Amino acid sequence: MRPAALKTGLRTRASACDGSSLIEVMLAVALIAVTTLGLIAAQLWTAREARAMALRENAVWLADSIAEVTSISTIGVAALNQWSARASILLPRGEASIGESGVVATARVTWASVQDRPAAGDVIDKPERCGDVDAPAGSSCVAFAFVK
Repeated sequence: MRPAALKTGLRTRASACDGSSLIEVMLAVALIAVTTLGLIAAQLWTAREARAMALRENAVWLADSIAEVTSISTIGVAALNQWSARASILLPRGEASIGESGVVATARVTWASVQDRPAAGDVIDKPERCGDVDAPAGSSCVAFAFVK
């Protein structure tokens, strides 16, 4: 009779622990899911910023090349057309231009921005300055001043 009493006591203790272990597992899974979502969001942000940095690096390289070729050669228009074509290849909707004001000139490269910016009608902040001109909404700009 004694062994039967032990079996009944073990069953009572085992059934009392079932619910608490399931809650612990559910909390652990929820914590892992939230942490994983945070890591994924951080990775996506890092990838977006790396892409924006690579585009800005290409734009600075183009503006520097335009300034160098324009300041040392007399074939400024042909060189500008060549670098403008390269800007449209390297940058999304990339455009290159030169603004002149006396002896000082500005090589300007604009491209479509990858940042989350408001639409043209929903402007919250002033547009980004690009030399002496405002950059169009939804685009980024690099301006490089040089002496001719």
